[in-house]
Amino acid sequence: MPDPHFVHAAFSSIASRYVTANHVLSLGTDILWRERALKIVAEWAPNKLLDIATGTGDLALTIKRALPEVDVLGTDFCRPMLDIAVQRGLTDVLEADAMNLPLPAASFDVATVAFGLRNMADYGKALCEFRRILRPGGHLLVLDFSMPEGVMAAPYRFYLHHILPRIAGWLTGNMRAYDYLGESIETFPRGAAFCDLLTRCGYQAPVALPLMGGIATIYTAEK
Repeated sequence: MPDPHFVHAAFSSIASRYVTANHVLSLGTDILWRERALKIVAEWAPNKLLDIATGTGDLALTIKRALPEVDVLGTDFCRPMLDIAVQRGLTDVLEADAMNLPLPAASFDVATVAFGLRNMADYGKALCEFRRILRPGGHLLVLDFSMPEGVMAAPYRFYLHHILPRIAGWLTGNMRAYDYLGESIETFPRGAAFCDLLTRCGYQAPVALPLMGGIATIYTAEK
């Protein structure tokens, strides 16, 4: 499992360049993935939404700008990332550990986490904590990287471990943070394995939606 001290230090060091690096390294597809997540959230028509590991606020801002009637709170344990989110227009933020949220039980209709769960020290404990703050009938959406299968697997793995860290190191000045990215994607449960984890954590109706051949996946489930 990821070391929270390393994760905090890594993201703190790249906060000011995180958004640009994401867009460049994904060739802009991260924007399309968040738009797909937005469509799913809109179908749930929530009143209150918690965006966990909000970072620089990418998904929270996407949702808030498209659905201004939704009360969106972004939480993250990395203050420098939250500061960027606030500068970008995310007004409601909370500095907190995702595995121990200082929030009442059953207080949100939807919980989202984009590219953040993979960085947490205990996936199961985090998912149980997300379930705690959801109201009965509430929804969870997880968007994260995964490993494609078939003909895409080998070239993507080469890009992930050999090309991406070099480009990211040049963009952010911290190559080690992106060496870690490849390692974390390789070990993160995906597809059926992640859906099984959701079921073990008490969620119902887990669904996996692969994006771009499995380079990323949206997972949804209900409380």
